[in-house]
Amino acid sequence: MLPILLGLSIGFGLPLQTAINSKLRRIVGSPLLSSMVSFTVGTIFLASITLILSHNLNIASTVFKQPWWIWIGGLLGVVYLTGNIVLFPHLGSVQTVIMPVVGQLIMSMLIDNFGWFYSPQHSLNLIRIIGCALVFIGVILAVAAGSLFKNQGSLMKVPLKKSRQFFWQLAGIFTGMLSAMQTAINGHLGVVLNSAEKAALVSFVIGTVALWVIVIVREHQINLKPAFNQNYPWWIWIGGIIGALFVLGNAFLVPLIGTGLAVVIVLFGMITGSLLVDHFGWLGANRILVEPIQLIGILVMLVGVILIKLF
Repeated sequence: MLPILLGLSIGFGLPLQTAINSKLRRIVGSPLLSSMVSFTVGTIFLASITLILSHNLNIASTVFKQPWWIWIGGLLGVVYLTGNIVLFPHLGSVQTVIMPVVGQLIMSMLIDNFGWFYSPQHSLNLIRIIGCALVFIGVILAVAAGSLFKNQGSLMKVPLKKSRQFFWQLAGIFTGMLSAMQTAINGHLGVVLNSAEKAALVSFVIGTVALWVIVIVREHQINLKPAFNQNYPWWIWIGGIIGALFVLGNAFLVPLIGTGLAVVIVLFGMITGSLLVDHFGWLGANRILVEPIQLIGILVMLVGVILIKLF
């Protein structure tokens, strides 16, 4: 029960992080710069947690003997984050959520079935496939159904040629697959290091270095002065802490319950949290009241999670 509550909690935190980083993005004027700040803060937080719990930051004695892919979890996180930024203008808000979810569900089930990245193996059967399908249907109902019914499906369309739209849809699915791979890799890294916090720290350090390089090359400068204006709330700086707890939680969960269940539980928490953020307008988000069809979507997702959990 505790792993499930943990998965729901870290998933619930993701939309809060998104709202915080969106606020920071508006202040500093750059999504890459706000992501860099978020990763940097998360790295400092995880380094502090690691020192408190493990009393050292040593990883060399074990991790350098592992496969090369053990290092790429942080890079996959950066690609996923940057990918969503790139996808948004080409797919729109609805498909930018849904397409990566497709990739996450497909890859997480494959990882579970074949035991890739040394993830705990859970054979793929009909019940788990049905559960996975229900999770996906629930996501569509919770994220898009209300608007789709009002606009007769217009939100699922973008003014692109079909071939170009198909390319961006595939790119969205691919980024979601990378996210599931990151979850599995960080889970194995936690086992190797015998420390979920060290695994999360390695992932964040690599992601932070990559983002600093990208920002320096792309932006040519790092100007955070506007964010230090006393008129802005203190919480604009804590998005990285929430992100760090998310990676830390996943590194802890995967060895216990497998990649597939970890992904769907976190996804359930994320969608539920997103609806609450929208409904109440938390952290400066635009207030959008939850519709009954979205609540039905949450219930459908819950049934899917239960089927995957039990079978």
